[in-house]
Formats: sequence, structure tokens, C-alpha cells
Amino acid sequence: MTQQQTPQCEVSWFSALCDDDYEFLGVPDPQLASSWEHCRGIVQRAEEGGFDNVLLPSGYQLGLDTTVFAAAMATQVKRIKLLWATRMGEDWPPQLARRIATLDRILGSDAQGNGRLNVNIISSDMPGEKIESGPRYVRATEIMKIVKTLLNGEHLDFQGEFFNLKLDPPRITTLSGKCPAFYFGGLSHEARECAAEAADVYLMWPDTMDKVRETVTDMKARAKAKGRTLKFGYRAHVIVRETEDEARRYADRLLSKLDEEAGKAIREKSLDAKNYGVQRQQELRSAADGDGFVEDNLWTGISRARSGCGAAIVGTPDQVIAKLRAYQDAGMEAFILSGYPHVNECDMFARYVLPQIQHGPLAL
Repeated sequence: MTQQQTPQCEVSWFSALCDDDYEFLGVPDPQLASSWEHCRGIVQRAEEGGFDNVLLPSGYQLGLDTTVFAAAMATQVKRIKLLWATRMGEDWPPQLARRIATLDRILGSDAQGNGRLNVNIISSDMPGEKIESGPRYVRATEIMKIVKTLLNGEHLDFQGEFFNLKLDPPRITTLSGKCPAFYFGGLSHEARECAAEAADVYLMWPDTMDKVRETVTDMKARAKAKGRTLKFGYRAHVIVRETEDEARRYADRLLSKLDEEAGKAIREKSLDAKNYGVQRQQELRSAADGDGFVEDNLWTGISRARSGCGAAIVGTPDQVIAKLRAYQDAGMEAFILSGYPHVNECDMFARYVLPQIQHGPLAL
């Protein structure tokens, strides 16, 4: 399949705000720790490399504050979009709407006049808080609906389980006058229902191709039942080298200094460590072969020292492109990629893969 025959997709990179950058997994490196200088450098390199978007993740114990970093980065970049992650419960919903509108205005618009801010909605426990998953996802659904109403310039009259609000939209609007896209992920029934009802882009972590297709079919049906449609995104790590042997050797090298107890401690540090999606990543690792591959070019070794997205697409440029196109055939329209160390792998992907992909910002 040629580049011209392949539908366009959005290709994003990842800035390691959550102390998630290593030369050797599980071995902290002060030069790669979350800092303004280091994480800014990742974003700038992603923009220079031609990526469409960059995820700014959210963590509590694990590094820089995402909102402050996003506001600062909005003044530093010229073209790339920012996918700003925020945890539901951090802000009162009307204040969250103002925060999003302000970030959108600082970041500015692209050549077509479209906003350059997207929002990654996270529905996990807040630090020191414990809410059952059902009510927690109800809260996230309510917040997304409230924020969308306000940022779309509509009067809000909302009665829900968590919020009862009546107010006019804030004076500060986004540049487009519309709410930016909400990217959202989660595998449990409650998470899927939340996404189907209020999200715009449903994000998946790595999984086998049959499970990817199964999840897309399920989510399309759930959204249709609510009179909505969804776009789909795929979050994965990547290791691309000129030969497959070289890529596999680099994967082995990443794990060569990992202490299993240290890896377990890293996995359990996250607030999301016990959720359904994280458990699925561990299942994939358990199902993998002796080299850590659960299917062609999908390596699960990263889940030994990371909570969350725990697998990498590993191979030659042609193999990586073929895998991405297979995901596109399954319904994926956006990719959020990363690699270790993040700046180095960003350069590798930008050199070997990105020029061969028809890509651009996701149209919503």
C-alpha cells in the first residue's frame, strides 16, 4: 500500500513529565528525570521532527505539574498541538472550562484557524481519595458534559449525581468558540460507557490485533446507542532500527539492568496501578513468548517496569509502518507514541518512519 492510498492519521509523541524516561528501564538517571529543561526539550524535538501533537501526561508523585508545564510550553512551540492531560476532580468544572480556554488562546491556532489544544481526560482517583470506579466515571462524564456546554458557548442548566449547576459560559472562550477534543481511555464497562457518552477520541493501550478490532466494534456500538460517533487512538511505545535484529537487541538492552523488585515498585507507584487497563497490560506480558513478544512486532517487556502502556512496536521501518497500517485498518486514526530515551527514539521515528506516513492533525 502506498503512502497516497493510506488514510491520513495523527501521529503524536510523548513528553516524560511523570519521571518516565530511561536509558535502562527501572534505573533512574538524573539527566532524564522530569524537569522543565528535559521535558521542554522532548516537546521541541517532537515539533522539529514533524510530529502533529504531543501528549503531556499527568501524575501526582511523579514529576512536573502538567497544567503549569502546558501553559509554559504554549509560548515555546509554533506549530505542534498539545494534548494536555488533566485528572477529573483537580478543578471545579466551570474553572476547568476557563483553564482550557486560556490554554487554547495562549497556544494559538494553526494555518487553517483550528485550535492547537486537545485534552486528555483522566478519571482516576485523586491523591488521598478513593472512589469506586462506577461513581468515578459518572463524575468524569458529568464534568465532560459541563465543560463542553460552557466552551460551546451555551447556557448551562445541569442536574446530575455530582453537580447541580446553572450558569452562563465564561467570557473567555477558545479561539474557535468550541470545546477542544476530549481524548479518553479505559477498558472497564464503566469507562467504556463514559467514553461513549462524552468523549471524542477513544484511546487504547497496546493489545493483540483481535482485541483491538473487538474493542473498536464494541465502542462503535456503544456510541451509536447514545446517538454519537467516536474516533479511535492508539497509545504505544516504539523501537525502530534499520534491521530487526538491531531493534530486538535494543529492546533487550532496555531491560538489561532491571531489578524485578524495582520494576514492581515502579508499577505500583501510579495512582492507576490497579485499574482494568493496567491489569490487561500485565496479562499481555504473561501471554508473551520467551522473548516478550505477544504477536508479530509487539513486545511486552516495557510492562515489567511501567504502569500503564506496557508494550512497544519493535522492528524495521517497514515492519513498524506495516503494524501502524494494520491498526489503521482496524479503525485507529491517531497514534500516541514514545520510546526510551524519549528524545533519542523521537529522532529515530522521525527519521525512519514519519516521512513515509500520510499524517496530520486529527480532524473532528
